[in-house]
Amino acid sequence: MTEELFREDSYQRQCDASVIAVNEDGIVLDRTVFYPEGGGQPGDSGMLKFADGREIIIANTCKADEGITHVPLEGALALTVGDAVTAEIDWERRYLHMRIHTALHVLCALVEGAVTGGSIGAGKGRLDFDIPGERPDKETLTQKLMEVVEANHPLTISWISDAELESNPNLVRTMSVKPPTGSGQVRMIRVGDAVDFQPCGGTHLKTTGEIGKIAVGKIENKGKKNRRINVSLVE
Repeated sequence: MTEELFREDSYQRQCDASVIAVNEDGIVLDRTVFYPEGGGQPGDSGMLKFADGREIIIANTCKADEGITHVPLEGALALTVGDAVTAEIDWERRYLHMRIHTALHVLCALVEGAVTGGSIGAGKGRLDFDIPGERPDKETLTQKLMEVVEANHPLTISWISDAELESNPNLVRTMSVKPPTGSGQVRMIRVGDAVDFQPCGGTHLKTTGEIGKIAVGKIENKGKKNRRINVSLVE
């Protein structure tokens, strides 16, 4: 299986790695900085580089039984097991995902109701909430978001056991995406001392201040209780 370096350090942009499998879907490495699509976050794109200057463009990254699969553009160079490469992500795109992902954690903390869905894009994202009654006011919600951003709260990673999570089901806010269990440990993300604390396997910023200026856009009714809240970075 692939060692997932991005779990401990979302800011690591490249790593040396060896090819451990090549199949019709793509290339599996022994270790990687590439995040595989999941939990509403897109898979990373980037390059695999050889010491002699040759490069393979990676269009997407996804999970597979053998490990994390790096999906090359059609017609890419052929690789064999044992080949040594440097894996390098498209950092500009990844960083936009990290800014939106962190902002969605803050949004989740500010809105009452279970999360029923969501997606992360390069500069914009959304969360769907199970909220009966009136929609939140977007100007008020934007103001609250920016208060947390400007407070520059730190984000920290910790781990709890599967049993601890099972005994504290209130830690899970997402109804549509369940945190991965079965390995014995669950990765937790904490925002500040008391802003947000929940299981998550995605990539995040070090502080809320890095989110920058962000605004709540359209708030849509997607059913009797479902409210879709869209956010986007304001450059």
